[in-house]
Amino acid sequence: MAWLLLASGEGDPAFNMAMDEALLQSMHRLKSPVLRFYAWTEKAASFGYFQKYSEIERLTHLRPLVRRPTGGGLVPHDADWTYSLAFPSGHPWYDLAAIESYRRIHEWIQAAFAKMGVATELASSFRRAGPGQCFVGYEKSDVLWNGLKIAGAAQRRTREGLLIQGSVQSGTIGLPRSTWETAMRAVGSNFITGNCEPFSPDTLLLRDTQQLISKKYSQEAYNRRR
Repeated sequence: MAWLLLASGEGDPAFNMAMDEALLQSMHRLKSPVLRFYAWTEKAASFGYFQKYSEIERLTHLRPLVRRPTGGGLVPHDADWTYSLAFPSGHPWYDLAAIESYRRIHEWIQAAFAKMGVATELASSFRRAGPGQCFVGYEKSDVLWNGLKIAGAAQRRTREGLLIQGSVQSGTIGLPRSTWETAMRAVGSNFITGNCEPFSPDTLLLRDTQQLISKKYSQEAYNRRR
C-alpha cells in the first residue's frame, strides 16, 4: 500500500481545517494514508473541538481563532510547521490505541529531527502548566528539545478513518521547514510501509473542502458554538 504526500502550501484557517476534515471523510474512497504539509496565510490559533471559545479567546492575542476537528488544546500558528496524517480504517495504524498512535507519530518526528542533526526526546511523563494550552507544559510522548515541548498532536477516529493534526513549534530551532519536510519523507518508510507517492486533491476532495468551509469553518457561530 502506497502512502500519499500532499504539500498544499499556505491556506487560510478555514481552508486548513476543512481540508483536514475532508481528507478524513475521503479515507473510505482514497484507501491510502495521506501525509499533508501545510502553512498559514496569516497568524492564527486553532483550538480543540471540545474547548470553550470564551476561555480560548482569553489565552491568546492571536486572531483569527478556528476550531479544529480534533481534540487537544490551544495551538499558536505564528511560527510553526503544521501537518496532518490521515489513515483509512483498514490500515494497521488505525487499529493502534490512541496512546500508541500518539507515540508513533512523535517517534517519526523525532527520527526526522535526528536526520537533521537535532537531538530531541519523547517526554516520559507530563507537566501541567496552564489551562487548555497545548504548548505550555507537555504530555507523555510529546517531542521535547532542551526540555521544551516543540511538537504535539491531536487525533480523531471515525468509522472512515483516523485523523492526526500536529504542530512543530520551530521558532527556536533555526532550520528551514523544507529541511524538516524532506527528513519526514526520508524516514517515513520506517513508520508507514509502502512507497511515498505525490498526491494532488481531486475534484471530490476539493468539493468536500469547500462545503466544509462554507458550512462550518468560516462560520463564526460554529467556532463559537461551545
